[in-house]
Amino acid sequence: MSNEINGTAVPGAPAAAGAATPATDALYERQGAYIPRIAAVHDLCGYGKCSLGVAIPVLSAAGCDVCPVPTSLFSAHTRFPEFYMHDTTSILSDYLDAWVKEGIELDGIYSGFLGAPEQVEIIRRLYREHPRALRIVDPVMGDGGQKYTTYTDELCQAMADLVDGADVLTPNLTEASILTGIPYQGQDVDEAFIQKNVDALLGMGAKTVVLKGVVHEGEPIIRNYLAEAATGGSITEVSGELLPYMLHGTGDLFASALTAAIFCGRSLADAVAFASRIVCAAMRVTCEQPDYEVRGVSFETILGQVTDLLR
Repeated sequence: MSNEINGTAVPGAPAAAGAATPATDALYERQGAYIPRIAAVHDLCGYGKCSLGVAIPVLSAAGCDVCPVPTSLFSAHTRFPEFYMHDTTSILSDYLDAWVKEGIELDGIYSGFLGAPEQVEIIRRLYREHPRALRIVDPVMGDGGQKYTTYTDELCQAMADLVDGADVLTPNLTEASILTGIPYQGQDVDEAFIQKNVDALLGMGAKTVVLKGVVHEGEPIIRNYLAEAATGGSITEVSGELLPYMLHGTGDLFASALTAAIFCGRSLADAVAFASRIVCAAMRVTCEQPDYEVRGVSFETILGQVTDLLR
């Protein structure tokens, strides 16, 4: 492991193509009053805070112009035994056609939950139409060794296609297993296993990997590991406080806060540390709410910490 961390570009553009971007360098240099525009390709959930319901306010608090591309509509998140899902695949081509006619330009494309395999091509279209946009892929597919109920094998295979060319890929251990085929071994794994997963993901074409959620039994620490192809793939640990309960939506909050920090010019290591702190702070607020186990992560009162990224 390379080290442990606790805790040439133009305005509106990612770092120069082909440049090495070690953990201490920024992936995006933001200058002056420029407001970056980011397409957020996620589902929209009516009840239970996650996906676009998290991405829009968090990125907006970081001074970003968020352009939602809704991949599905849900009445409530999938932890509820009853929910309604509407797949939006049929509208997305016309949706993006209208963007083309308006001449919309993007600085970033941040994708998460997908509703159908065909939606991978929608993201690929955005990549083709906005080749300079930073690509942040949160492969939302499962947790705890299990796929989400709406994810078919075909959809998981399609999601793996987004690994190639991702500037930042943010899987948890379950998602890494689905993407690489490396058997899931729980959350208490050693660095050799982490390196094996990271190497496989970099080998699939990811430029940078943030592998989330490693927990050693008996330790109140959650560990995330980042590695970059440009610097050889050695892993860097970024650790944070582990709270004794789990909540729905924390992965979406982590990825959104990470994206916010990146587009505020923070280094990848600093962005991961910031995202870890935001998730922990939001979880503390959430556990004080009624029915907190299912209502989703309560981030509203800590958005000021995201806005502080602009200072």
